[in-house]
Amino acid sequence: MRILALQYDIAWENPPANYARVRTMLQSASPTGGELVVLPEMFSTGFSMNVLQPPPDRQFISELAREFGVSILAGTIAEAAGGKRFNQALLISSDGAEAACFNKLHPFSPAGENQYFTAGTDILVTSFQGLRIAPLICYDLRFPESFRSAVRLGANVMMVIANWPEARIDHWTTLLRARAIENQSYVLGVNRVGRDPHCSYPGRSMAISPSGTILAELGGQEGILIAHFDSATVQKYRAEFPALADMNRCPISAEPKAAPPRRDPAGG
Repeated sequence: MRILALQYDIAWENPPANYARVRTMLQSASPTGGELVVLPEMFSTGFSMNVLQPPPDRQFISELAREFGVSILAGTIAEAAGGKRFNQALLISSDGAEAACFNKLHPFSPAGENQYFTAGTDILVTSFQGLRIAPLICYDLRFPESFRSAVRLGANVMMVIANWPEARIDHWTTLLRARAIENQSYVLGVNRVGRDPHCSYPGRSMAISPSGTILAELGGQEGILIAHFDSATVQKYRAEFPALADMNRCPISAEPKAAPPRRDPAGG
């Protein structure tokens, strides 16, 4: 699987400007067809709580996928019950049809995202070119149990799309590698650069091997990360170091047992 991850400065609450930027970047990449293009979280608006109506992202992504003959995974906004919305990762196939969607499991409560967005409830694992992909979104990266659940469902590639801020960039790079190492899976992290009214964003999009090796990385400027993932590499590494086979061999009790009382050495 050949991946093109687009890292760019998202124009604040301006879908037309971001559509134009994505199209220009994809044109410059000259895809040959069949690639998977990955865009950041909320790729057309930035991390805004002020989007009253979901923008026409689906239409744009569908047209772009057909035009270039690529599949696209993009962060978007979708309607949810009760006047709230979903922070969503949408996968569109090269024929322009919706292939799958995943709703962010953990809205970012420190910024009040949970007041405007409904939490997703299900892990998504979908097949693509012989690999099993699990998309996750930004704050989800801090919850390793979500990644472990994806592995139990057969995932061997984790794709984390984000608007991850400069203030916690060390957490981003550390946790991406940790999720790859502990799950023996490829991990792709796709972040943005630039500023919005609240934060600055450092980029640092990266692709990581199942052993935790950084295969490709972008710095703090706009750019396109190119990565190649294949199922044989995952299978070989998992066979040579079969840690995942031991996941269930050391169950942890829900109720920790109290230590037995210590006896006084004098016999009391």
